[in-house]
Amino acid sequence: MTRDEVKELMTFFDETNINRIKIKDKDFEIELEKYEPEVAATPVVCPPVPAPAPINVVVNDKSSAPVASTANETMNSPMVGTFYVAPSPGAAAFVKPGQTVRKGDCIGIIEAMKIMNEIEAEFDCRIVKSLVADGQPVEFGMALYEVEKI
Repeated sequence: MTRDEVKELMTFFDETNINRIKIKDKDFEIELEKYEPEVAATPVVCPPVPAPAPINVVVNDKSSAPVASTANETMNSPMVGTFYVAPSPGAAAFVKPGQTVRKGDCIGIIEAMKIMNEIEAEFDCRIVKSLVADGQPVEFGMALYEVEKI
């Protein structure tokens, strides 16, 4: 094979979709192989997250007329877990609205990491309202009961 024929073969090889060719003729042998340049992976573009809708807040300005504060205190969760109002399903609740509770009385159970923790009243009070449903997850400091100190 002449030099011009090899050049012609290489040009033909470049212009085709052939990736590899091997030619053997008597004592002449040529092998051509294409190496495709690696294409960098196209980065995946995530669509933008829409902004949350604005929250409409209505503020009642009551600063002109002083109002006597009747805000009650709350008994708060001392830990994170699941709150239970009774010692077992179907049992009577530890406390009910209107009930008077003494400091140290059990007001509920919080299950944390498979351990049942009895929650005791921090002070003498009357239960005004239950703020957490039975079996509801609670956070540290979350109000469990609205109470009125005695």
